[in-house]
Amino acid sequence: MATSSSQTLALQRNSWEQNRFMEKLMTKIFNFYDEQTLIDVTFKVSNPTALVPAHRLILAAASPYFENLFNGNQGTNPVIEINDIDSDTFERLITFCYTGQALITVNTVAAMLNAAIVLKLDDAITSSVDYLMTHINEYTLQGAYTLERETQCEVLRQKIIEYETQNFMEISRSDEFLNFDVEKLQRILVSDNLNITREEDAYDAIQRWYNHDVPARQEQLPLLIACLRLTLSNVNFLMTQILPLPGCELLALRALSWIREPTARPIINMRFTEPRGISTTNCGDKTILAVCSELTPKLLRYYKTENKWQEYESIKFDYQCYGTILKDDNLLFIGGFNIGCISYNIVRCWNIRNKTWYNLQDMVQARRNHCVVELNGKIYAIGGYDGKNVLSSVERYTISVGWKFVNSLIVGRFDAGAVTFNGKIFIMGGNNGSGDLKSVECYNPDSNTWTSCADMKICHSSPGVTAHKGHIYVLSRSGAERYDPQQDTWSQICYLEVGYGLMTCVSLDNKLWAIGGWSKSADKPSVSVLDEENSCWVERCSLPRRNVCNCFVVPESMLSSM
Repeated sequence: MATSSSQTLALQRNSWEQNRFMEKLMTKIFNFYDEQTLIDVTFKVSNPTALVPAHRLILAAASPYFENLFNGNQGTNPVIEINDIDSDTFERLITFCYTGQALITVNTVAAMLNAAIVLKLDDAITSSVDYLMTHINEYTLQGAYTLERETQCEVLRQKIIEYETQNFMEISRSDEFLNFDVEKLQRILVSDNLNITREEDAYDAIQRWYNHDVPARQEQLPLLIACLRLTLSNVNFLMTQILPLPGCELLALRALSWIREPTARPIINMRFTEPRGISTTNCGDKTILAVCSELTPKLLRYYKTENKWQEYESIKFDYQCYGTILKDDNLLFIGGFNIGCISYNIVRCWNIRNKTWYNLQDMVQARRNHCVVELNGKIYAIGGYDGKNVLSSVERYTISVGWKFVNSLIVGRFDAGAVTFNGKIFIMGGNNGSGDLKSVECYNPDSNTWTSCADMKICHSSPGVTAHKGHIYVLSRSGAERYDPQQDTWSQICYLEVGYGLMTCVSLDNKLWAIGGWSKSADKPSVSVLDEENSCWVERCSLPRRNVCNCFVVPESMLSSM
């Protein structure tokens, strides 16, 4: 029986000794499973018939289905029959109970999801849904709709809604969109995260849906128009487009009154009055944490309500040009080099909440000026420089196996930018030792391969990179560009005049933020937000420091008050 002290110890986080113990323990358990040692239950599964051995304790800990099964009348039987899951799928999910990973393909994902629901394996459900959504072009959106109806899986339903919201423009042009019921369309249109550049885009989509069956949808039209941010529209649009619509006269008149009579707003019944991305449902719950690259790195916190930056913490260590990543409540500082120009392979972890350091397993290769990203819970260190050579090597960290090499880049590079998007890693720009690069590569973790993408318009070294509204944005002192992954095309956006100093970018409140560098116009460290409608950058409050090597969007609750 566990004592209170052992339970407390088990709940402690970020203990290097505990992580090491757990790794050794899990390795031993994997060996028992692989070698079929100490087996105490065997499942007889059909289609085709197979015997699947396992350990009761592991399965019961992984799933309430097995816990209830083993505590039931048939639970003590040495052989238990399973009749509603095929043997291949069942065996993969038993492996998942031991490893937390399972082989999923487009052809098997439906069976895996159905079986995971039966076996009450929540993590396997999430893995199956995530796989399906990252391979939606192969599985098809219509197939996902059908699977959601068949399984009634809430996780899949929510992921489909997220996908529809993020890819609204594309979906609104599809044939499936014309058959959406009004409740489904309302659920998408009210979303504060709806990926549109202007409210007229949503209006055009509503019109297309409405015109598909005017007699049947005339009464439903006002319900959808009410989902728009009408108070942000201009008067001409309200008068010529909204007012003539059947049943929408009152909505148009309220929006007109809101615009023309600001003093009367408290008594005007309008559901949405703020731009998407900063409504009261999510305003204030996310903020930006910036890491400034110095020998004594500074963390800066942005206060949205006061529109100001303030130093959050000063972290002391004596090296630089590391890669940084935020994982849970921890900032990981990976690689880098010291004053003597000796490159490191060390990985150090700083917990944001309790402000303490922990060491993690070293990388295989020392590297600096490299890229670091997280994808599907795994950390990747990509390219960089070891003090003598430009690196093309890539290594991946998982808790179970530590750092291991995966396939190398096509073109070795340092001072590049990298981002994860739709289940893949994109790396762009940087320097190959002979000069700055335009080239872009994409990594598919399923096939462990890098492929070349379309070159950028210009070369970028040490760029800020982020995913925003279905595109990838790259910003540097050389210029600003946007990548469309579906079309594999680049287009330049309005130029941001920034002088010396590192810079980065993030997507916060449905807006693109450029942070760092030196503003030439204001002669101070720069923070700007992209005004997409007017194609210009709007400067915000300046930073206390200019060299920002990375920024993270974090819950405000993560950061203790100063």
